[in-house]
Amino acid sequence: MWNTAVHSEFMHDHVDYGFQSCESKFNWRIIKEKRDAYVSRLNTIYQNNLTKSHIDIIHGHAAFTCDPQPTVEVNRRKYTAPHILIATGGVPSVPQESQIPGASLGITSDGFFQLEELPRCSVIVGAGYIAVEIAGILSALGSKTSIMIRHDKVLRTFDSIISSNCTDELENAGIEVLKYSQVREVKKTSSGLELRMVTSIPGREPTLTTIADVDCLLWAIGRDPNSWGLNLNKLGVQTDDKGHIIVDEFQNTNVKGVYAVGDVCGHALLTPVAIAAGRKLAHRLFECKEDSKLDYDNIPTVVFSHPTIGTVGLTEDEAIYKYGKENLKTFYHLYPNVSCSYQKENKMCDANGLCQPRGKGGWNSYAGNWM
Repeated sequence: MWNTAVHSEFMHDHVDYGFQSCESKFNWRIIKEKRDAYVSRLNTIYQNNLTKSHIDIIHGHAAFTCDPQPTVEVNRRKYTAPHILIATGGVPSVPQESQIPGASLGITSDGFFQLEELPRCSVIVGAGYIAVEIAGILSALGSKTSIMIRHDKVLRTFDSIISSNCTDELENAGIEVLKYSQVREVKKTSSGLELRMVTSIPGREPTLTTIADVDCLLWAIGRDPNSWGLNLNKLGVQTDDKGHIIVDEFQNTNVKGVYAVGDVCGHALLTPVAIAAGRKLAHRLFECKEDSKLDYDNIPTVVFSHPTIGTVGLTEDEAIYKYGKENLKTFYHLYPNVSCSYQKENKMCDANGLCQPRGKGGWNSYAGNWM
């Protein structure tokens, strides 16, 4: 979907490169059908690979039992093994109806992929990378889009330069950034959804506003571990107060022979990270590599915003807290985007790097951010 949005942006820029107007109507159904077919083909490929590897696939809901040995039960049949891995992932968070009446009228990132038509008016609630990415896609494809955030910037866990510049770029793209705002109530009307919103700018009295005729309200406020219903308490597996499974650096839970990887652990919620952690665990358990474990430091991250963002390592604030400002050197660079050189609005790129003197003119590098 990000690639689709980029094609739309390219079309708007064609005139600056000597092409005649390329304006045309976008058909959401076409790309949805092609995307769904592609995902279905991938599902079939993975299914076939499992079959070729002689892996038994058990369909059903698994839950742990009270048996002496770690045991799961599926469809009234019990299974046990020397090694049991929990990799159930996470699910998008949705506010409770008791917190926000009508919250269930909204969708999540899962529902985004089920939309049959491009919404005319969309409101995305959240400030993380999923909210930023979906807001950028919908806006680029022609939906009137707003993103509602509790503070004044998106991506607040990223480096401050990225957070500030991404917020600016959203607004430059025509996306309405509703700062210091939260949904209080959602109602369904004959013309769509009606949102009651409270805005609490620091130093001012809170104000109530109504947003009418919303076709798509999308919650992108975080993810919850998909651990409920596993009966982890029967096995004695420790979790935190949000339900994330607690593991050590080798992905071990507190129960011998039971492990967990991925979003269900609540750390570095990225698919490639879960794959890498699972691979390291397999090497340790089945290839006698006793020290095999994933290094969770300096994991590169990409945000498919417009423009895209790449980052690795500590933020500047984190590095200052860890090493002291006097022990760090920060390099900033603002430069024009060469691909936009002939456009009316030449977009700029930002880059910064954090380093620590190593002696004899050398540097230890701790972070890099690009946008």
